[in-house]
Amino acid sequence: MNLHKIPDSSLQGTPPDPGPKYDIQLLFPVLTLVGVGIIMVYSASSALAIKKFGTGYYFLKRQAIFAMIGLVALVVCRHFPLKLLHALTYPLLLISFVLLAAVVSGAGYSVGGATRWLRFGDFSFQPSEFTRFALLVYLAYSMSKKQDRLHVFTIGFVPHVVVLGLFILLILLQPDFGSAVILGAVTWIMMFVGGVRLTYLLSSLLVLTPVAYFFLVSAEYRLQRLISFWDPWAYATEGGYQIVHSLMAFGTGGFWGAGLGNGYQKLFYLPEPHTDFIFSVIGEELGFFGVLVILGLYSLILIRGIRIAMGAQDPFASFLAMGLTAALGLQVCVNMGVALALLPTKGLTLPFLSYGGTSLLLNMASIGVLMNIREKQNASAENEEWKPKGRRQVTTR
Repeated sequence: MNLHKIPDSSLQGTPPDPGPKYDIQLLFPVLTLVGVGIIMVYSASSALAIKKFGTGYYFLKRQAIFAMIGLVALVVCRHFPLKLLHALTYPLLLISFVLLAAVVSGAGYSVGGATRWLRFGDFSFQPSEFTRFALLVYLAYSMSKKQDRLHVFTIGFVPHVVVLGLFILLILLQPDFGSAVILGAVTWIMMFVGGVRLTYLLSSLLVLTPVAYFFLVSAEYRLQRLISFWDPWAYATEGGYQIVHSLMAFGTGGFWGAGLGNGYQKLFYLPEPHTDFIFSVIGEELGFFGVLVILGLYSLILIRGIRIAMGAQDPFASFLAMGLTAALGLQVCVNMGVALALLPTKGLTLPFLSYGGTSLLLNMASIGVLMNIREKQNASAENEEWKPKGRRQVTTR
């Protein structure tokens, strides 16, 4: 009888190759929302598309193409090396600056009085969406490098606010107040989570409040929106027109809704029913029940994103996951708040549901990055599990 000492790993074999993994807890609600979005974009835009383009399928076809491109972006970002994304921090910032500068320097494409897009043939690109992603990568990179010094004013606060201020200035020149608010809010949240002193953050709010007030009242249309927000019914034919018809849509929907395709407010009453106010169309056609389902799907994404951020071992990955999740949640809250007359009107899309190629592409890319971070957690856990625990004796004959 011979005794041999062999490693446990030899007995257990090598860890099986799991192959590419996709976080179902993220993928399911995202793909469901994208599918619902394609359907609702068609329902909300068919009448408008017939009037403008002679076919009711114009926005439907484009949204389907955007969804396929977004799916490719999700897959690419799911497998994109995080170390390479880490290294691309400053190139991404530079690209964002160039694109925003191009918009405000005369190359931008105007819609509804705002110049926020760059035109490439039949398709347009909104640089502010890309800027949000680039800024989040920068913040995650910078904060992960300065973890132990984030409480220092000149290290944890000033550099981030300077970069943020540069981008916000270019975005306000478009003008796009909604995107500027999202950028500022998500930066504030990331600095708060990272450990920047609360006194710095609260002081910045006190300083920015009069600046924001001046910007709001400096343009007549923004001032009218703000005034009509307090009593939209008193300005139902002016600044409160959008909110009034949005509330009418929710009121008509009741609990079960008027039925898919049977909405009334989308028929040239509710402005931008397939973009900014698609949530109102959902409320009218799918009712309170449909709204609850949508809220549930978003909740699944946000909860999963927070868990991924909390579970990430790499500080860069953790900060990035938190930033991406916070940005998505803020955009959802702002869009829904506007539709329900809880916030003044702002031109922000509803992630995964609203019509728009840039928004859908960048949001699905963000989900791919979250899946990437989650997979790195799984890989680390598997490596720990398959480490040899020592050597033991095995009897052979």
